[in-house]
Formats: sequence, C-alpha cells, structure tokens
Amino acid sequence: MSRAVRWSMALAVLLTLLLGGPATAMPAEQDDPVLRVGTEGTYPPFTYRDPDTDELTGYDIEVIEAVAERAGWRLEFVETQFDAIFPALDAGRVDIIANQVSINPEREARYALSEPYTYSRGVIVTRSDDDSIQSLADLKGKTTAQSSTTNWAAIARDAGANVEAVEGFAQAAELLVQGRVDAIVNDNIAVLDYLATTGSDAVKIAADADQETSEQALVFRQDDAALRDEADRALNSLREDGTLSEISDSYFGADVSIEDGGEATTEGRGGRSMWDVLRAEAWPMTLALVKVTIPLTAASFVLGLILALGVALARISRTRWLSWPAGAFVSIIRGTPLLLQLFVVFYGLPQLGLTFDRFPAAVATFSLNVAGYAAEIIRSSILAVPRGQTEAARTIGLDYRQTLRRIILPQALRTAVPPLSNSLLSLVKDTSLASVLLVTDLFRVAQVAAGESNEFLALYAFAGLYYWIVCWLLSRAQHRLERRLDRYVT
Repeated sequence: MSRAVRWSMALAVLLTLLLGGPATAMPAEQDDPVLRVGTEGTYPPFTYRDPDTDELTGYDIEVIEAVAERAGWRLEFVETQFDAIFPALDAGRVDIIANQVSINPEREARYALSEPYTYSRGVIVTRSDDDSIQSLADLKGKTTAQSSTTNWAAIARDAGANVEAVEGFAQAAELLVQGRVDAIVNDNIAVLDYLATTGSDAVKIAADADQETSEQALVFRQDDAALRDEADRALNSLREDGTLSEISDSYFGADVSIEDGGEATTEGRGGRSMWDVLRAEAWPMTLALVKVTIPLTAASFVLGLILALGVALARISRTRWLSWPAGAFVSIIRGTPLLLQLFVVFYGLPQLGLTFDRFPAAVATFSLNVAGYAAEIIRSSILAVPRGQTEAARTIGLDYRQTLRRIILPQALRTAVPPLSNSLLSLVKDTSLASVLLVTDLFRVAQVAAGESNEFLALYAFAGLYYWIVCWLLSRAQHRLERRLDRYVT
C-alpha cells in the first residue's frame, strides 16, 4: 500500500471519528440522563430558530426544556424533517418527539404518548380569492399540501382530498400562493403565526377543519413508558404551578395547555427583508459548509475510492468468488436510489443491531455509493492500458503488485481523472441528502432558514452559489491534476 493511500485512509478515519452533525445540547449535571429530542426547527411558533440569535426556540422547545428540568434530564436537540422524525424514533436515533404531534388511535397503539400539553383546532386555508371551500366536505377531489405523516394529512385524506407531501407549513403555504394546490389543513396557531409574520393577504382561513379539539403530546417508544411517566409527572407539576400557562401566554396570549383556555392569537415574529435574511444566514451556511459538507465529501470520496479500487480489481479477477460478489455489489449500488441507500443504512440497519451515528452513517453510505460507480471507472481505465505494458513489465522482472503500482495504475489514473472528477462533483451536491440522516449540512441550514423566513428563492439560490463555488474550485484542481499526469501518457 502506497504512502499516499495510507495517509488518505488515516485522514478519512480521523474525519469520520471526530466530526458529527451539530446538535444543540442543554447543560445539566453529568449524572442526569441525556435524551435526544426530535423536532423540526421549521414549524413556528412551536419549534424554530430565532432569526436574531439562531437559537432553537418555540413553544414546544420551552415546554420540553421545562419538563427536562423537572424530570432531571439533559437534552440534545436533533432537527430533522417531520416525515423523518418517527423513523428516527423507531430506529433509536431520538428518544422523544416534541413537535406538536397530535394524538390519534394509531399513534396510541404504537407509541407511548404523554398527557396532552397543547389543545388546538384544525383550520382549512385557501387562497383569498377562492370561496369554493367552506368545509371539509368541499375538499373532496381537491389537492392539499401537507406533511404526509401528520394528523392533518390524515384528516384531508379522509375528506377525499389528494395530499401533496411537503416538508413543512411554509412550503405548503408557498404552493398554495402559487396556485399549485387548492388548500392546506393545519393547526390554527401555526396559520395565525404565518399570517402575522408574513403579513400575507394572499391566503385566508376559510373554515374549521372539524369541530373536535386536537390534542398534542410528547412521543416516546413503547418500551420507554417509564420516561413517559416521568414526563407526565413533570407536565402535571408544570400545569399545577402555572409554568405551562406562562409559557403558553408568552406565545399565544392564551392558555393552550388546557381545554377552553381562551382564543389563541399571535403577533408573529417580525418579518425581515431578503437582504437581512441572507446576511443573517451567510455565516451559518459557511460554517455548515466547512464543518459538515466539505468533510463529509472528502471522507466519503477517499474511502469510496479505496473501496472502488478493491472492487475494480476483484471485477477483473479470473477468480469467480472475487468477481461475482464485486459485480453484484456494483449492480446493487447502481440499481438503487441513493436516498433509499441512506434510509437503509441509517433507519433499517438498526433493526438488525447495526447502529451508526449520523455522520459516520452518512460517510458509510456515500462511500459505498461512490465505490459502486467509481469501481467501473477504474476498471475500464485499467483495461484501457495496452496489454503490452504488462508484458513488458514482466520481462524486466516486475511481479503483479509492482506492475500494478508502477506501470498500470499511473497510466490508468490519467484516464480515470475526468470521470472520477465528475463523481466528486456529484458527491458534493449529493451530500445535500444528508439532512434525512439528521445531519445539519449546508442545504439543511438553507431549508431551515427558508422555512422560517419564506425566502425560498433567495436562500436556495444562495445555497446553490456555495455549491457552485466548491465545484468550480474542484474543477480547477482537476485541470491542474490532468496536466501533471500527462507525463504518464505515451
């Protein structure tokens, strides 16, 4: 093994061990248990990042922090899309969900739910110029935008609506304004906050979703019923001494922690101009790029290339027990979506007892994906070296390993650089999928900021600029490397 390969392996292992997705921790005594709380961070006023401090805040955040203080827990907040929260809980990636999860029979049967800490009602939101929807019955045949695993999505489906899956309410509202969907069914408090914050007159609350009150609870795994009981005792204590009422009143001007606690209102969190949003998010996006996206790309590509070389050599081997498994590996990797591979490694393997932390899981998945494609690039590059080179090496006494290292691979490398560079550029962009593994990368920061500010075009274009700069720099490095490797071309 060459010195360069050994250093590359050491660097990749070091990056994998030392770097992980950033998390927000709540300090406490070291003897207290650490519990991971799954939350969106993009669902104001319940869970969102304060635009002035970039701190995770909201009604649900303050409630779970108060519960933790009473129960003697330390908290680590894990931000992710709502549709990934329940798989994360099932796979043991988080221990609690604090994200306005409505109580329904299906969830009661599968999870341990706390006592309700929020009472709200659902409303139907339409465009301001649309008077065709006045009740749930009018949703039949219409299209609504919802997070697919929420209770509101189930209500819309039961009413006969076609549900378009979105990440959060902000995206749903944007689709509604653009005329791509007909309505949204959601929590009245979230809708009031959106209207107050954006000042939008393009949408309106058209009707109540139903007459029943919706109850929201903290969610635990069934085998964590003891934690649920601790949470219930803490919630009862907070309710008795008025703490829950104070938290609620500070956000809604009413006590939503009890039934009939008054009509909730919200003054919003204050709108920001597009330039204010971009200025505020430039540094967090830069940090995410430097601390997560670039290390994730580097570690995955180095490990992927090392694995790809082994797979490529196995593919051209005349030994069937080497070539057949290598061929099967390439076929599986190239025949399945990368997103599916991420879900299998992060959420599926824990059911078999194989659990990886978020960053190592992302590195492992991306490395395997790189290996599947790069192996064929390396294999074709090796086969492109004239056979006479091998025969000449043998005539001067070089064995197979020496021939491969000194004669074949240097020439194959020059052929492989352009396609491998394309694989690297694709990997830089593919890391944007890491957010489904609870990794707060560059794109996840942009998603969170866009969900809070509704500046989708500006923030996504800004994130695209970051990716383009990195890819441009890598392209320049590729051209310089190609020129240096030209000396191996006869």
